[in-house]
Amino acid sequence: MTTVQFNVPTREEVAPANQAIFDNLQKALSFVPNLYATIAYSENGLARFLAYQNAKTSLSNKEKEAVNLIVSQVNECIYCQSAHLVIGKMNGFTDEQLTDIRKGKSENPKLNALVNLAADITKNRGNASDDHVNAFFEQGYTKENLVDLILQVSDKTAMNYLHNLTKVPVDFPLAPSL
Repeated sequence: MTTVQFNVPTREEVAPANQAIFDNLQKALSFVPNLYATIAYSENGLARFLAYQNAKTSLSNKEKEAVNLIVSQVNECIYCQSAHLVIGKMNGFTDEQLTDIRKGKSENPKLNALVNLAADITKNRGNASDDHVNAFFEQGYTKENLVDLILQVSDKTAMNYLHNLTKVPVDFPLAPSL
């Protein structure tokens, strides 16, 4: 069986539209994350994904990061775990809170319900226990929040799968093992 090697494409190796996105990412982040660069193998994929990822949502940035982290943990994606530990801290989480989220829990009851439901949805491919769904709604979340949660899970699952398949180098401080 032959294994395809995925190198991270350089700016010169991607389509002109992706080169412009690389330039914008470089300005905004001071680098182009390897996983975003890998999406640029597709001429239209990077713009399409970034539009989806940056679309408005009813979830707060902290809630999105909690979802990103637990989904990445469940899907065993070291790249996204590493990236979202950094982004989680930028959004106000402590190291202890981020470790708890990776373990599928939070001291905050509302965030705990969100993390548990996101983990359940991810583990069970879109299915979840009535207990997790009910706890989510009991914490004040709405049907709009549920739809946005599922969209967030799908966003992160796509990135997890891309890294799990390509194994491009992690360019964030490596997430410690739990």
